[in-house]
Amino acid sequence: MRGKECLEEADVVIYDYLANPALLRHATKTALELIYVGRRGRGHYLNQAEINALLVARTQEGKTVLRLKGGDPFIFGRGGEEAEFVADAGIPFEVVPGISSALACPAYAGIPITHRTLASSVAIVTGHEDPVKDVPHVTWKLFAQKNGTLVILMGIRNLPSIVRSLLDEGKPPTTPVALIRWGTRATQRTLTGTLQDIVKTSTDAGMDPPAIVVVGDVVTLRDKLNWYERRPLFGKKVMVTRALSQAKECSDLLYNYGAETIECPTIEMIPPADTTELDRAIDNIDRYDWAVFTSVNGITYFMRHLYDRNQDLRVLHNLRICCIGPRTAQELRKHGLIPDIIPETFQAEGVIDVLAPLGLKGKRVLIPRAEVAREVLPDTLRALGAEVTVPVVYRTVHPNRDVAWAMEMLRSNEISVITFTSSSTVRNFVDLFGGRGQAHKLLSQTTIASIGPITSETVKEFGLTPTIAAKESTIPALVNAIVEHFQS
Repeated sequence: MRGKECLEEADVVIYDYLANPALLRHATKTALELIYVGRRGRGHYLNQAEINALLVARTQEGKTVLRLKGGDPFIFGRGGEEAEFVADAGIPFEVVPGISSALACPAYAGIPITHRTLASSVAIVTGHEDPVKDVPHVTWKLFAQKNGTLVILMGIRNLPSIVRSLLDEGKPPTTPVALIRWGTRATQRTLTGTLQDIVKTSTDAGMDPPAIVVVGDVVTLRDKLNWYERRPLFGKKVMVTRALSQAKECSDLLYNYGAETIECPTIEMIPPADTTELDRAIDNIDRYDWAVFTSVNGITYFMRHLYDRNQDLRVLHNLRICCIGPRTAQELRKHGLIPDIIPETFQAEGVIDVLAPLGLKGKRVLIPRAEVAREVLPDTLRALGAEVTVPVVYRTVHPNRDVAWAMEMLRSNEISVITFTSSSTVRNFVDLFGGRGQAHKLLSQTTIASIGPITSETVKEFGLTPTIAAKESTIPALVNAIVEHFQS
């Protein structure tokens, strides 16, 4: 929790290759600068001296700097060296301990590194010592004679020599071994074997860094305790295109099923350019019989504007309220209001079905909604004799964000599923990612999941095929549909 607080307070975040990108979600709203200083995968990177200098330089500019590292900064993470440099520069600092990959990765692979009957001790060592050392500091003879668990970080490239050293020092060839790559991620991969065969197993499987090595009898518990890799969406990367402010619900549900979520918002909500009609509706709110809310955003922005005018819920006392679905009703309840009606079908047609039998002739209906939306609801209510006002309470626009990184992930087929939660997310995706032809190429190998029939129709308008469609137009239903698709 302290790490989260620091991310939210930082002006500058300097992050590593091994730091989970999901952590950056907590910094994107406030940080002025996100600086990648990783060690591989993205072209040129800074050396350690340049990183040290960057930490000091940004701090001396008066900015709050956060150095985000994978695992724990003080366990083979060079955090001690960086802290020394900052301290020598006279800059005050705080260290927030992380969870080392030596602890986290075995746990996510179903391997407890200590166990009452199998291991009473654990040693964490590096498999890649500083090459300038005259004499190696790792005494493999000591570890070969211990019966506890041995966890080796950064040891994949030197695995043959490490295994040879342990065997030469008397470690039994039948000793269980596990290799865990990208532990705790959707791309986690685990190989098991013994000291006798693990080098060949690793070579045959093409195992490469970043990975850790676990040596000891506790590895045998993996068959029983392997919980993470058995989740239904394990190994899947899912791109979430919702607005950043609303992505968390979807991302959290997907994560609980084992997926790794890639948040790439294609829409952003902002207030309308002109509030004249909205102001007029609020000034004459007593004239209306019904208010119909067709989205969470409609409620959020309507209430925000009401409060900005120094008015509160008492002005709505005459209204009966219809919400298009349970999620919208839930949002309304946050403001202390309970809807009178929620249709069984969570779309405009469902609202019409429940309101029409009540008799709308001569009734005044207020529908606060987005600037661009389907006209079927207001048009049908007018045809039924209602006087309908449709003030714009928010607009959806393209977010001011670089999508080159997301485009590359789609191009390299890293994304298993892309989710669309509204027609706007679809249209804006096509615009942001280079048009219809480019969108076709990028999504040719990616499963498209749609929140409902209206969004699915928009997907089809662009010549794309929605493979997964939610049974109800809600985020939980969309996630359940994705799970069911991959389970079947």
